[in-house]
Amino acid sequence: MPPLLLIHAWHLKHPLLFWLRDWETGLLLGTALLGLIWRRHLPRHMVWVLVAVLAVTLWREAEYRAQRDAVLDAGEAMQAVGRHFIVGYTDFEEVKLLAARGLIGGIYLARRNLRGRELAEVAAEIEALQAIRRRAELPPLIVAGDQEGGPVSHLSPLLEAMPPLASVAGHGDDAGYRYGLQQAAGLAALGVNLNFGPVVDLRPPGADNPHDRLTRLSARAISNDPATVSIVAGGYIDGLNESGVRATIKHFPGLARVRADTHLFAARLDDTPDELAADWQPFRTLAHHPGTAMMLGHVTLAAIDPERAASHSSAVVDGLLRGDWGYEGVLVTDDLNMGAVFDLGIGRVAAEALAAGVDLVLVSYDPRQVYRALHGAAQALKDGKIGRPKLDRSARRLDDFAVRPRPPLRHAGNAKLIETGSFRAQEAPADS
Repeated sequence: MPPLLLIHAWHLKHPLLFWLRDWETGLLLGTALLGLIWRRHLPRHMVWVLVAVLAVTLWREAEYRAQRDAVLDAGEAMQAVGRHFIVGYTDFEEVKLLAARGLIGGIYLARRNLRGRELAEVAAEIEALQAIRRRAELPPLIVAGDQEGGPVSHLSPLLEAMPPLASVAGHGDDAGYRYGLQQAAGLAALGVNLNFGPVVDLRPPGADNPHDRLTRLSARAISNDPATVSIVAGGYIDGLNESGVRATIKHFPGLARVRADTHLFAARLDDTPDELAADWQPFRTLAHHPGTAMMLGHVTLAAIDPERAASHSSAVVDGLLRGDWGYEGVLVTDDLNMGAVFDLGIGRVAAEALAAGVDLVLVSYDPRQVYRALHGAAQALKDGKIGRPKLDRSARRLDDFAVRPRPPLRHAGNAKLIETGSFRAQEAPADS
């Protein structure tokens, strides 16, 4: 047991132990002290391990608190990088403080923020945060949700649970648009202005990879045909935009060929860009669509950058997307709590993402990791590892993104698209 306690102490406040967060430090210290009281029953080397558990726990806790306090001091560098963070929350007072001090650019709504509450209550809470931003003369908060439809409906049952977007494929060219209109009504009423959908990864052939139990791409992808994905997703984006909700195409560079589960492990694509042309077609088709962001997955594109995942790779962001594709839209990372990148150091990954030209860094599953991430990014800015001109260009993209897009005029008719009463959203992990 003492060696296990030491491993836990070294990884204090790890996202995988988020459920233990409120008791974690006290539990480690108490267990180690109890063991030392009964040390006569332990081998001598185990006593030293328990002493190490005490020392490491106290050190890691002090390190975390020092980083949190440095962030809350809200220095210029912290605010400069904070504009580019979207953070989940479990404590409204805590996120209110971050919003008021200009230390975040947006919030992520999860099911835990809605459970047992009324829509009007949550909407009023969001409006209270936006009012704080107005009084502080700060940009409005991005309010993000993950409401794809189907198994990933994290704002249901407060919002109606709709079948997967794939269910409208083949039902007319405007089916995606009408689906988006219907879904956007609830999102806008809640105060959400950025949805993390649609999924434009191609549907993988056959069943899902049995080693990837969390992504469940077959249940979420629209089709294995790039043209169908582009048509349905494009209409859906226009439907969201009609109510002022921006969309996010995800997860570049595509998950259809990925075998590992990025929620837990590093993942890699060894295919060349030519071999991935079909997988990338929906991304390229929709990248310049009005009111659309692109989410970067934690997948390493070995042919372009074998060292870093796309989410924090300058070669992918600045070279491929901004350079070769000419993409000047908003880029957002997948959650930095995910196992594919977290153990590299969340502060390091956040800094590398912003230095590469990513506009928004997502820290959602374990919200308090934002202190570590912000601290690392601010330090990188002070050290010149994040270029000021690049960060300024990113801020301008966010300003432009906040302007309500004008989607093409469509006629959706008066009929409700989907009967949702019989569809029950299942508990499913977010991309975070």
